Amino acid sequence: MKVYYAVLAASLAAVMMLSTGCEKLKARDNLNQGVQAFKAAKYSDAVEKFKTAVDLDPNFATARLYLATAYEMQYIPGAESPDNMQYAKSAMDEFHKVLDQDPKNVLATSSIASLYYNEKKFDDAAEWHHKVIALDPNNKESYYTLGVLAWQKWLPVDRQARLDSKMAPDAPGPIKDAKLRDELKVKWMPVLDEGIKDEEKALQIDPTYDDAMAYMNLLIRYRADLLDGSDDYNKAIESANNWMQKSLETKKEKAEKKAAEAANGVKTE
Repeated sequence: MKVYYAVLAASLAAVMMLSTGCEKLKARDNLNQGVQAFKAAKYSDAVEKFKTAVDLDPNFATARLYLATAYEMQYIPGAESPDNMQYAKSAMDEFHKVLDQDPKNVLATSSIASLYYNEKKFDDAAEWHHKVIALDPNNKESYYTLGVLAWQKWLPVDRQARLDSKMAPDAPGPIKDAKLRDELKVKWMPVLDEGIKDEEKALQIDPTYDDAMAYMNLLIRYRADLLDGSDDYNKAIESANNWMQKSLETKKEKAEKKAAEAANGVKTE
């Protein structure tokens, strides 16, 4: 009898292993079909295939990452329809599940940061971009975005301060109301200084990062409204103009290089 039960147990184990192997094969087949749909921009079809893949193999991290990304690709930033918001939520949920399995997954972490940014949840976006940098210290996009966030947070405050000081939007600074300027300086100068440092870090990683140059221009230009006196303000504006010019020149050089490579049959990204 003991021998019978031992044989039965072994047989059941073999069947379970075979079944598990078949499920994983089916999961991979669904992943491959999903990838083909994804490449064809058929994201709804891709979602169904990736969902089947993770249902068949819940530990299939690649399929879950694709599932999250397929949801994300259907999300339209700024659109407030229930369906659109559900795409963002579904993508967020799946990216978090990826991180449950692989806490150091940079793509999932950066995708969460991007979703928060597109939803205009700027504090959450900043928190997650810092997490990206902790995992990938040379991630220039996260440093760049942190600088962008600093400018975006300050912009409406600066505009209101100019309005309160009875200044035209394009009038030379700094903010005329000295008391207001000093109050704002305490809170916002560190934020803007940190944003400039973030863009500088992005440029250390990639000296040809023209988008980072453009935001160096904006950060320095709008930070100038918190400076004391026209001399300091004018020096800051000169520095901002130099960054703007450098950004334009770098963009032009890249475009010319790309055109030359295309003319010579060189494939570029």
